[in-house]
Amino acid sequence: MAEHEVWSIRRLLVWTADFFAQRGIETPRLDAEVLLAAVLGRDRMYLYVHFDEPLEPAELARYRAHVKERGAHTPLAYVLGRREFMGLEFCVTRDTLIPRPDTELLVQCAVDFLRARRAESGAALRLADIGTGTGAVALSVLHHTAETRADAVDISPGAAAVARENAKRLNLTARIAVHEGDLLAPLMGETYDAILSNPPYIPSADIAELMPEVRAYEPHLALDGGRDGLDFYRRIMQDGPVLLRAGGMLAVEVGIGEAAAVAALAAAHPRIVRTEIHRDLGGIERVVAGYTA
Repeated sequence: MAEHEVWSIRRLLVWTADFFAQRGIETPRLDAEVLLAAVLGRDRMYLYVHFDEPLEPAELARYRAHVKERGAHTPLAYVLGRREFMGLEFCVTRDTLIPRPDTELLVQCAVDFLRARRAESGAALRLADIGTGTGAVALSVLHHTAETRADAVDISPGAAAVARENAKRLNLTARIAVHEGDLLAPLMGETYDAILSNPPYIPSADIAELMPEVRAYEPHLALDGGRDGLDFYRRIMQDGPVLLRAGGMLAVEVGIGEAAAVAALAAAHPRIVRTEIHRDLGGIERVVAGYTA
């Protein structure tokens, strides 16, 4: 991709899609379009209407840098520094796990629960998000509910900083406090209507088998769930129910095949009187929720 040549949108997309395909990128054409649209500050439809438009030298230089990163299997969200989730845009860095569509089910469960609880009680509600990362879970719930406040916790100072930045971008700073600490430790003595978490749940031995975009770039601190993937659930299900108000909910995202074991951990706590397992659109058991009396 020589800089002195004239590169139209069409030519760039064809060249980049081929380049990505040779390097094993799963969606070569789509990724090429997303990167080019971002560089031009346009949507992808613009590319198809302006196929013959040439890029300016500065635009081409930025695009070449993005293509080089993506060709090395850097996740698209890290290349662009952002990711869409629940209809909102979140900043992401390599200090944070990239928000995924799978996790939207956890958010929807929380939104449905909190809306119903507020309609019944009329009271302002409190939410805790454990292992918040970008803050996507907590901030999405706040965006889609009224009169809810949140405490979010992450052990990574870098991730906590990203969550605070996302709260600022979404004008939610006044409704959330982001704490640095180990799981529920910073919240002891508080009480909540709902506690949510998408904790690390990949068994340690499986990390090496993950796709390179995940294995080489996303923080292992946010992936590794211990020998059987359940280390963090054991701790959350032991300490979390203590912080729930009467009729409260503790809901977590789980890995494939982990739902029954996590539901059993929840049910073992004396404050949890009922558990539910929710399936995602693919039929996979994705969220486990436990409720207090």
